[in-house]
Amino acid sequence: MTRKERRNPDLLNGSRRRRIATGSGTTVQDVNMLVKQFREMQKMMKQMGIMGGGKKGKKQRGLGNMMKMFGG
Repeated sequence: MTRKERRNPDLLNGSRRRRIATGSGTTVQDVNMLVKQFREMQKMMKQMGIMGGGKKGKKQRGLGNMMKMFGG
């Protein structure tokens, strides 16, 4: 995958996903599932305030909320 594709998986079309699957020894369904998981994780990180830059305090709050979720 190119750097642009890794940063924005929406750029991947069907033929490109097929080539990635062939090159990695997996199926197209596996590639699709990985892209879907990546999007979900990206969305979750944005909701917690971990990704997206901004001020350091916001980042700390996001990590604190995550620790509370997991009992830490």
